[in-house]
Amino acid sequence: MTAPDGEPAYHCIDPTEIEPTPDHPCDRRSITEEIDLSILASAVYELEPGQQLPQTYHYHEQREELFYVQSGTLHVETPDEEFELSAGEIFVAEPNSPHRPYNPDGATESTVVLGIGAPRIDIARPYDPDSE
Repeated sequence: MTAPDGEPAYHCIDPTEIEPTPDHPCDRRSITEEIDLSILASAVYELEPGQQLPQTYHYHEQREELFYVQSGTLHVETPDEEFELSAGEIFVAEPNSPHRPYNPDGATESTVVLGIGAPRIDIARPYDPDSE
């Protein structure tokens, strides 16, 4: 839904009312697809213990990505270190920065994350940490 040029457009969204993305490794609700955003990629993710947020350990050539932890704890694997973020914290991956956000197998609660990235169209490039 795109607003005509010059006219404001606003959206109030309850992510729980968005259909989950099929065949994703966790519960993913795409805000981008729900309102047809043209530049920004955005989704709400709920990761149960043992689930990862992306489909693969990856990087983007142009996209800047931001993950805001709404509840639980998010772990992010990178080639150099692993980060552990609590509710209220933000992880940012700049272009060409491999990362894999996940909720570990031994976690006792789910993790809810708001993911935002731009540009919207920038294919995730798989990263193999064992090839380094």
